[in-house]
Amino acid sequence: MASITTADFRNGMGLKIKDKYYTIVEFQHVKPGKGGAFVRYKTKDLKTGRVVENTCNAGSKFESVQLITNEMQYLYNDGADYIFMDNESYEQVPVPEDMVGENSKWLRENDTCQLLFADNAQLLYADTELLGVNPPMFIEAEVVETVPGAKGNTVQGATKPATIDTGAVVQVPMYLNEGERIKVDTRTGEFVQRL
Repeated sequence: MASITTADFRNGMGLKIKDKYYTIVEFQHVKPGKGGAFVRYKTKDLKTGRVVENTCNAGSKFESVQLITNEMQYLYNDGADYIFMDNESYEQVPVPEDMVGENSKWLRENDTCQLLFADNAQLLYADTELLGVNPPMFIEAEVVETVPGAKGNTVQGATKPATIDTGAVVQVPMYLNEGERIKVDTRTGEFVQRL
């Protein structure tokens, strides 16, 4: 892996710090009137999603990591692993349940997802480290369970919980009923529109 300095920082760049993988969310070079220059930067832990703010001296060295995103089709869950297929090579990749984590509530068979790998993921999946699974940004789903909307309940912005066909629970407007199709933003878990 290549060694870089703070002068090489770019938003979205991958870093390896103490055997953990991060991306740079944002950074700022600061040159105060007194003292040496330093860099204030935010990194996102690719496994946990936690964003942390850090500072370091200008010119500090870091280990750079090439991040590769592969689009893969989600096939099925065999009880222990989620099975994804590379759309070009048709190679099937098992992903442990704990790696998919909370994103499992947005997965539906045959959906195209993005799998994030470190380094040479296109050579051999067995030789690379999977960093995360991202479901499609938006999904279309059917409301399978919710309380019926009451007449006269027209409070602006009022919502109610609804279970969609993937098993996730989202807040939807009061006027929606079971059987209706909606669009959901998987990044925030919010209702976008009725279809």
